Amino acid sequence: MTTLILKPDEPLEVALRRFRRAIERTGLIPELRGRTAYEKPNAERKRKKAAAVARLRKQIRRSLSPKKRY
Repeated sequence: MTTLILKPDEPLEVALRRFRRAIERTGLIPELRGRTAYEKPNAERKRKKAAAVARLRKQIRRSLSPKKRY
């Protein structure tokens, strides 16, 4: 459970922004969205496989040297 202790003389908007960032860091919102509807096992495997491929492509792209621009 995410808790937030208000600092002295802290505006509510700033505290709310800190709370949203804390929840975002824990990954609570995507998990709740994932639990709202049933996902078939086949669709879940397909989504996870696509995410793994995207991560691998991103990792390869970062490891390559940048293209020359001249």
